[in-house]
Amino acid sequence: MRIIGGSHRGRKLVDWEEGRIRPMRDFVRSALFNILADFVPGAAFLDLYAGTGSVGLEALSRGARSCTFVDASAEACSIVRRNLDALDLLSVGEVFEGESLRMVEELARRGRRYDVVFVGPPYFRELVPETLAALGDGRALAEDPVVVGEIHRTEEAGEAYGALRLVDARRYGDNRLLFYRTGED
Repeated sequence: MRIIGGSHRGRKLVDWEEGRIRPMRDFVRSALFNILADFVPGAAFLDLYAGTGSVGLEALSRGARSCTFVDASAEACSIVRRNLDALDLLSVGEVFEGESLRMVEELARRGRRYDVVFVGPPYFRELVPETLAALGDGRALAEDPVVVGEIHRTEEAGEAYGALRLVDARRYGDNRLLFYRTGED
């Protein structure tokens, strides 16, 4: 696994144990960041269910000003920290070990606001709709945010969650990327 674009393009990421964490495939990550190209530079980025951190690390490589990584797994958080260190990005990345739904509330309580949020939980657990609902109150979102949910092609998610409205959906193999914005009709 490697960074595919930006200032750290081509840099390899720390290995993970096969089967324990499902990182986003390079071609899906490339498509995601092509769509987000105008939103990432200078953004405060939130990577929920971060796993190896490949999405948030890609955002940092492509000019995000900061990234908060959240994962319930101590192993995943360790991998993210090692990747931040290996890429010399510790100053712009922070890692929280905790359940993502709970951490959305905690980050909002701390006054954190994010321009771009990526929600990429394990498939088939209905976590994307729950997490979008938690984000839908807008307290953890900056003005005019982009929120992306990644689900399996057979899973469903709603058209709206609080202030969030589905504005685009793309399919890449078994992956579906759902793009939500606020104030869109």
